Amino acid sequence: MSQIEQAVAQHYTTGALTERVREALKASGIDPNAATVADLKAGDEFHTGGVLATDNLFAQLSPTHATRVLDVGCGIGGTSRYIVDRYDSTVTGVDLTPEFVETATALSQIVGHSEKTSFLVGSALDLPVPDAGFDLAVMMHVGMNIDDKAGLFAEASRALARDGVFALFDVMGGGVDEPLAFPLPWSTVAETSFVDAPEVYRDAASAAGLELVAEADRTEFALTFFEEVFARIAESGPAPLGIHLMMGETAPEKFQNYVTNLKAGRIRPTEMIFKKSG
Repeated sequence: MSQIEQAVAQHYTTGALTERVREALKASGIDPNAATVADLKAGDEFHTGGVLATDNLFAQLSPTHATRVLDVGCGIGGTSRYIVDRYDSTVTGVDLTPEFVETATALSQIVGHSEKTSFLVGSALDLPVPDAGFDLAVMMHVGMNIDDKAGLFAEASRALARDGVFALFDVMGGGVDEPLAFPLPWSTVAETSFVDAPEVYRDAASAAGLELVAEADRTEFALTFFEEVFARIAESGPAPLGIHLMMGETAPEKFQNYVTNLKAGRIRPTEMIFKKSG
C-alpha cells in the first residue's frame, strides 16, 4: 500500500465502527441482531444522495442472480448488500480501509447476506481478484482518492469479462478552476484529494478498452438532496444512524464544504457507464 493509500485509509478509520453502527441502530429503535438491509440504508450508502443515487444508477443496469459483481471501494458494504437484496447477484467488495471491510462483513452477517457477499482489503490499483472474473463492476465515490485514473481503469478492465460493464458515480471537477474548500467527506487535506475532470475519466477508460455508453451530471440532484438533509437536521437534529458515523466529529463541516464547492462550480457529481469492448 502506498503512502497516499495509507493516508486515505487512515482518513476513513474512526474506531469501533461496527459497534457504533450497532448502537445507532438501537438508538433508532432497531434490534441490531435482527436488522434488515432497509434498516441500514440511512448509514451504509456512503456517497452523495445515498440509496437514491444507487437507485438511479442501477435503474440503468440489468444485473441478475447470475451476474458476478465487483464493488470497487465498497466502504461498509451498503451498495453490495443493495445489489444482493434487489437482484440476488453475488458481490465481491474491495476497500483500502480494514475497518470498513470488517464492518461490511459484520453487517452482511446480520442481514443474512454472508453467502452472497465477500469483502476484501485491497487497492483499486491492485485489485485482489482474478482476471475477467466479473460481469459488472461498480464504484461509488472512490476516484476522488485515486490520482492514477489510468491505473484505476486498467484494473477495472482487467477484472471484467468480455462485454462487462463498469458503472461509477464520482465527484468530478466542475470546470471552475479554484482550490477546493477542505475538509471534505473524502479528504481532510488537498494531498489526498484527486478530483479530476470528466474528460480524465473518459480518456483513462478509452485507454483501458472501455467504451462510454452513458454519462449524467448529477449536480442538481446533489443540491436538492443536501437542502433536504440540512432542513431535516435543522428541524430535528442528526439521526442516530447516518454516514456521519464514518466521518468523525468534523462531519458537519465536511458536508458544508461539499455544498460550498458544489455551488461554486468546483465539483460535479457525475455518473458514467462503460462497456468493455472485445
